[in-house]
Amino acid sequence: MRAILAAAKIRRVSAKHNITSMGHRATHFFLIQSGRVRFYHLTKQGQLVLLAWLVPGDVVGLVALLTSPFAYMASAEATSDCELLVWNRSVIRKLTARYPLLGENGLHIALRYLRDYIDRHVGLVTKTAEERLAAALLNLGDQSNEVHPGGIEIRATNDQLGALADISPFTVTRVLRKWVRAGILSKGRGRVLLHAPEALMID
Repeated sequence: MRAILAAAKIRRVSAKHNITSMGHRATHFFLIQSGRVRFYHLTKQGQLVLLAWLVPGDVVGLVALLTSPFAYMASAEATSDCELLVWNRSVIRKLTARYPLLGENGLHIALRYLRDYIDRHVGLVTKTAEERLAAALLNLGDQSNEVHPGGIEIRATNDQLGALADISPFTVTRVLRKWVRAGILSKGRGRVLLHAPEALMID
C-alpha cells in the first residue's frame, strides 16, 4: 500500500471542472480523497444522464488498468472542490503487474458499480417512482458523512434526485412534500435532512 500511494500525485480540482471527459483517451486513474463528483453520460442530443454520485473512496478511470484501454466511457465533474490521488496509466499498469491484488480490487470495484446500475435498471422496470426515490435517498444517506442529531444530511437538488431515481423533478417535489408532512425528512435549498431512514426501507 505504501508503494502504491507513494507513486500517486495529488491533484486538486475546483468545483464545476471536469476530471475526465467521455470519449477522451484513458490516461489516468483517480482515487477521490475529498469532495463530491458527478459521474454522467452526455447523449448526442446534449442530454445529461446522471449515472452516479461519487464520494471519497470511489475511483474514476478504471479503464486505465487495462492492457488495451478504450476511452473514458463517461465524464466525471467535481461538484465541490476535490482532492484526488492520481496515477499515470503507465505507472498504475506497472503497479498492477507487481501487485496483482490491485487489479483484482479494480475488478471488484467495477463489479460493484455494475451491480448498482443493474439494481437501478431493475428498479426502473419493477418499482414505483416513490420506491425508486426512497432507494436513491437511502443510497445517498449511506454515502453521506454528515450525520447530525436531527438526522442525515444529503446535499442534492430535486433535479439531481430525480436523475438518480429516473423520475421527474415534479414527482420528486410531490413525494418529498408527502414525506415532510409525515416527519420522515425535512427539506431545504439543495439539501435533505433525513430524520427516519427506516421509514423509507421498502422490501
